[in-house]
Amino acid sequence: QVRLVESGGGLVQAGGSLRLSCAASGRTFSSDAMGWFRQPPGKEREFVAAVNWSGHSTRYADSVKGRFTISRDNAKNTVYLQMNSLKPDDTAVYYCAAGGNYPGPFDRWGQGTQVTVSS
Repeated sequence: QVRLVESGGGLVQAGGSLRLSCAASGRTFSSDAMGWFRQPPGKEREFVAAVNWSGHSTRYADSVKGRFTISRDNAKNTVYLQMNSLKPDDTAVYYCAAGGNYPGPFDRWGQGTQVTVSS
C-alpha cells in the first residue's frame, strides 16, 4: 500500500515561490504515474500536473502552465511541484496522487498541504 505525505505548503506573497514535496512509501512508486491536484476554498478538486513513471512526460493544467513544474526523484521516492509566480487564485489545499497509468486516473491520495497566496 502506497502512503503519500505532502510537505512544503505555507503562506507566500503574490509573485513568490514555493516547492511542494510528496514522499511516497511502497514498492510501486518508481512505476507509478504521479500527480498534483488542488482544491480551492469552496470549489471542487482540480487537476494541476502529472508526471509519468520516468519523469520524461508531463502534463499541466492551462492555469499553471509556464509557472509550475512537476518532477520526480525515483531514488528518493519523492515527487515535487515547483510553483513560481504565485497568484492569490493558487490558494488551495494541494494533494499528491499516485496511479498505475499516465496521466491518470489516480487512486491513491495524500492528506494535502495548504498553500495560501496573499495579495
